[in-house]
Amino acid sequence: MKPAKFIIIKQYICQKIESGQWSQHSKVPSENELAMQFNVSRMTARRALQELTEQGTLVRSQGAGTFVASFKSQSSVLEIKNIADEVQSRNHQHSAKQLSVKTVKANEEVAIQLNVTENTEVYYSEVLHFETLQSGEQFPIQLEQRYVNPNLVPNYLIQNFSKITAHEYLSSEAPLTEATHEIEAINAGEQLSQLLAINGQQACLQIKRRTWSSQGVVSFAILTSPGDKYRLGGHLTF
Repeated sequence: MKPAKFIIIKQYICQKIESGQWSQHSKVPSENELAMQFNVSRMTARRALQELTEQGTLVRSQGAGTFVASFKSQSSVLEIKNIADEVQSRNHQHSAKQLSVKTVKANEEVAIQLNVTENTEVYYSEVLHFETLQSGEQFPIQLEQRYVNPNLVPNYLIQNFSKITAHEYLSSEAPLTEATHEIEAINAGEQLSQLLAINGQQACLQIKRRTWSSQGVVSFAILTSPGDKYRLGGHLTF
């Protein structure tokens, strides 16, 4: 079964970008040009451009046209997204390597964030997320360090987070009702540089995210990404 025509247009645009034929900030064909090229309606071409714009692949400027966005993965500070869905929305492949899943004692920061007393045993997972382009190139996109309240998610330690993301699992076991974000730029240390395949002088974007379910604080996550491969954005409608 052939994919829908708007998907074919999206794949064509992504291939042009990933092959290097269209560099960042390059102007892409208009709705009319794409409609003629693929023998489709203007509405179909518009849908392809709109979806790629919403995914952060393209940027549309009224009166100027549509352009290739800067080559950084994008996450919204206005909503909680599953990183696997973010990557797949760009027609790329997500994979993950589980580095650690264990019980640890909560230090002062973790105790405050999870609303437990210091030295209480909590669950901890460390997962490295990867993005693979259609060209086959693969690179680390995020280190996820997550502390979890064992009283709310008792089976957390027996999960395989190379197969399912912590976000997916927690969403099914303790549905999210509230979240806070703390965002800052940090310099990568030696260990972080090795994991993210960057040099020690490169800046990283770090998000500290605290999530609640109806029963209380579920997790405290530290999400760190290379600064040249990640950006935050959002769209508010008033």
